[in-house]
Amino acid sequence: MKAAGALALILLLAAPAGAQQEQADDANGRTITRETRDLAPVTDATLRDPDPGDWLMSHRTYDFQAFSPLDEINRGNVHRLQLAWMRAMEEGPQQSRPLVYDGVMFVEHPGNTDHLQAWDATTGDLLWDFERQPPDDIREHTRFGDRTRNLAIYGTNIYHLTADAQLLAVDARSGELSWLSRTAEYRDGISHSSGAMIINGQVMSGRTCEPASLIARCFIAAHDPDTGDERWRFYTAAGSDDPGGRTWGDLPTANRVHVSAWGLPGSYDPELDLLFWGIAVPLPYPRIVRRGTWDVGDRTPCELYSNSTVALRPGTGQMEWYYQHLPCDDWDQDFVQERTLIDTVVDPDPDAVMWINPRIAGTAEERKVVVTLGEPGGLFVLDRETGEFLWAAPLPYDNTERFVIRDIDPATGQVFINMDLVAREIGQQFIICGHNVKGYWGWSYSPETNLLYIPFNRSCLNQTANDRAVNGASPRFSIPEPGREDGDLTEIRAIDVSTGREAWRFSTRSPNRGTVLATAGNVVFHGDLNRRLRAFDAETGEVLWETILGSQITGYPVTYRAGGRQYLAVPVGGAGNQLAQYTTELEAPIGSNMIVVFALPD
Repeated sequence: MKAAGALALILLLAAPAGAQQEQADDANGRTITRETRDLAPVTDATLRDPDPGDWLMSHRTYDFQAFSPLDEINRGNVHRLQLAWMRAMEEGPQQSRPLVYDGVMFVEHPGNTDHLQAWDATTGDLLWDFERQPPDDIREHTRFGDRTRNLAIYGTNIYHLTADAQLLAVDARSGELSWLSRTAEYRDGISHSSGAMIINGQVMSGRTCEPASLIARCFIAAHDPDTGDERWRFYTAAGSDDPGGRTWGDLPTANRVHVSAWGLPGSYDPELDLLFWGIAVPLPYPRIVRRGTWDVGDRTPCELYSNSTVALRPGTGQMEWYYQHLPCDDWDQDFVQERTLIDTVVDPDPDAVMWINPRIAGTAEERKVVVTLGEPGGLFVLDRETGEFLWAAPLPYDNTERFVIRDIDPATGQVFINMDLVAREIGQQFIICGHNVKGYWGWSYSPETNLLYIPFNRSCLNQTANDRAVNGASPRFSIPEPGREDGDLTEIRAIDVSTGREAWRFSTRSPNRGTVLATAGNVVFHGDLNRRLRAFDAETGEVLWETILGSQITGYPVTYRAGGRQYLAVPVGGAGNQLAQYTTELEAPIGSNMIVVFALPD
């Protein structure tokens, strides 16, 4: 390997059909054997219409439905699932989701290095191993670069976003470094925690900007897949001279910080040629610290484009429309999760949905919608062609007493903040519900049932405004929702996207950071921090199968076909959850990271 600071070791395995073995000398003069898989290049057409057996991007398809069309494992036989193989991973926050292409699984390890591997997807046997050491001072400037939630694949390269704000490409066939390109300056506090997406031959990526720096202006960017050269960038906080800049008042552009796209890459509609991305919160959190006054407005728009959905042209980065879900956030209540694209009849039920645009009431028209839910809760359905507000509900709540949103004007979609929860002076303390109700852990949508499967934590935030803290709040910690301290803290709800009605609900004591996966076999998979992995009937919520794994279930599961067989892969390991302290009966180990793979008996 010629690149400094990078090392690829490729081990000798029994070579399958289409594989070649080569010998080469590494940088230390050692002879190694490299297995090169004969993988067909991944094209734009491949990504738009992937093989049902592959998992080629974060949520499998551009619409971010996280749905698999595989049905070999179904509700009639899921109870027969058994362990196929498992493989250990390095320590660190386990928030990963593997890619699978043509029988090869590609993984990125948690931890402090850029460590990528390719495994045989039928056995877990190692095909190649790539590891790059970041700069020695990386932890002085970034805190969240030890996690990247997904890889991307295009042509014959795997793309990975590094902790030190670089984009690297590794040959998917051999593990050799193709190139390395800087996207930003990590010493300014800019890093990566989400993965990349490939859209129309460009590598799309968002950044995480650290609270400690208070100087990093965050952005979304597109890069050339062959060189890493930047093609365009979109700043996620409007500057003083930008459209929307006045929503920050007189705050200098340099102080409009932390408004990042840290959570997930964006979803994409090829027909509309629109890219949908979620943007996070401003810093410091309480406005009394951030703006020097609490009286900066109670409604959207405020401090754009924080807590917004932005619709961009992927060729240029031009914004076509935006919708702000939460104005002038005082509590770090990110609306940065997935934007899921669904074509459905829009017919919200007034008994289930609090805010309905009067122009759609009773029309029952099919619309192209984009759906999202924030960390505090709150389900929003927008027209994805125009950004028009269609309907919203304060899920998982049925009132707004402790909810950050007081009201929404249903005719315009304008959102009003709950000013009863806003600190008017330093030292004021509030309990806000919810908090981390849904975070980076993903939901899933089934086009067969028209149900959205949402994992909720019933948790709240105890926060005190503090101008001596970098983030403006201390102490600041999660608590169970008042009244639930001794009750269930996790829910999975199946919500009809057309009507907003609840189809079924599953509740349990153990909190979760587990992602939901729905399949054409009418099965929904989910795991919790108590190591329980369950399979539910997608239509009724009946638990069809349950097993106990060796660690907390914290990553993104995928299902794929390899060697003519369907597999279910579940990343488990160390992520933790502050709510776990309230469930003292849980002693699930933290840090024993691995991927556990199941299949039906041969």
